[in-house]
Amino acid sequence: MNYNRIFFDIKNKYIITIIIFLCVILNTLAQSGMYSREPKSVDGTEIKWTLSLNIDGTFLYHFFRDISGEANPEENFYGKGTWESEGQLIYFYCESSSLNDEFTINLNNSKAKIKSKSPRDKSDKIIKTSLRFYESEAFAIKGLELFKEKN
Repeated sequence: MNYNRIFFDIKNKYIITIIIFLCVILNTLAQSGMYSREPKSVDGTEIKWTLSLNIDGTFLYHFFRDISGEANPEENFYGKGTWESEGQLIYFYCESSSLNDEFTINLNNSKAKIKSKSPRDKSDKIIKTSLRFYESEAFAIKGLELFKEKN
């Protein structure tokens, strides 16, 4: 029996497992962070979307709207749940039990794609990292693009 061969096979499997684990962790770290969008308005209305993708796999969504005018109170809508990534795709999950008076936005089964500059692209072109929802049961979410904030 060739013990060197057996040890070498076990060692290779261990190294490959560690490499795969590190790739998953680095992918999650690269995609986690704060994403937001705050368009400019000519009538004084303030609108802001924020999405925090936490490293622990949870997210917090916030939509803020302050329509200009005295009779219009500011509005805040929140959502929370968990997220997973597969390559450049992000999948959102929300338990119905976590919806309440404060957290009313349900992002369950929503899907988004991360768009960023390819590491192979050596041009001076600036591409802001963004997250675009391409599927969602919440009608106001589908098509929404949020941009990653710098840390």
